[in-house]
Amino acid sequence: MTLTKLNNKIIQCRHCNRLVNFREKIATVKRRQYINEIYWGKPITGYGDKNAKLLMIGLAPAAHGGNRTGRVFTGDKSADFLFKCLYKTGFANQPISISRNDGLQLNNLYLTAALKCVPPGDKPTSIELKTCFQYFRKEILFLKKINTIVALGKIAFDACLNFYKEDYEIKSKHFVFKHGEQYLLPDNKLLIGSYHPSPRNVNTGRIDIKKMVALLKKIKKTIER
Repeated sequence: MTLTKLNNKIIQCRHCNRLVNFREKIATVKRRQYINEIYWGKPITGYGDKNAKLLMIGLAPAAHGGNRTGRVFTGDKSADFLFKCLYKTGFANQPISISRNDGLQLNNLYLTAALKCVPPGDKPTSIELKTCFQYFRKEILFLKKINTIVALGKIAFDACLNFYKEDYEIKSKHFVFKHGEQYLLPDNKLLIGSYHPSPRNVNTGRIDIKKMVALLKKIKKTIER
């Protein structure tokens, strides 16, 4: 199987009834500002540089972002913030991510989500995550040059740890989520926590462009170790 075939399989997935029903409902009952758009309404694949050393992972697609556009961190406020920072640090060729055909290219970065479908209330069940880990596992296997994983938000950070617990003995108390903190995973990859680029975190000042750019510059040096 190739990464392209894996992504085709992800798009066709209907394993979790609750997620299938929710993503398709959103695609029909649209947000007013997107009422004339055709929503994607299917699972979201990862995308980016297949030879990347950096893997960036979010929890799941946004209801009217990725679930609408068909690409994770595309078409919402979180994407607006994240891609300004990725562009400033050379990980992206442009500062916007608004649609699947906007010309975006990622450099030395592959971007994905632990859960491929939008969950109700942004809260997946442990069974849904475990079911979706089969895809995350294969993504990591295909992305052979990855040496660093950045988890965007504590929930994505915890999901990443739960994924590794399926194969390794890991004690969560040794992995405390903190912006910029890095930990060595059992397979010698680095796991780095980052505040999620959500409007709530940006508006409260928990994260801003200066802080995120500083972290990304540090990561850029780290992945070339």
